Amino acid sequence: MSEVRTHASHPAIATRLKRAEGHLRRVIGMIEEGRSCVDLATQLHAVERAVAEAKRALIHDHIDHCLTGEGTHDLAEIKSLTKLL
Repeated sequence: MSEVRTHASHPAIATRLKRAEGHLRRVIGMIEEGRSCVDLATQLHAVERAVAEAKRALIHDHIDHCLTGEGTHDLAEIKSLTKLL
């Protein structure tokens, strides 16, 4: 099992994701209500941005606080992470 790592930014990231989760639930409700596709697409875009920003914050925090940039393992991990941005 991998070791538990908690960063100072994790609570804020979790809050962002919970907000996005609530927003996504609202979008599902909008679909069930028969709202316009433009409204739905706009709201889905907002959800996507919120999740993308949470992912970006998590990756940047990990790079800033967990990787030293030294050694081939850290370099390979940085390369893998940048592909996710």
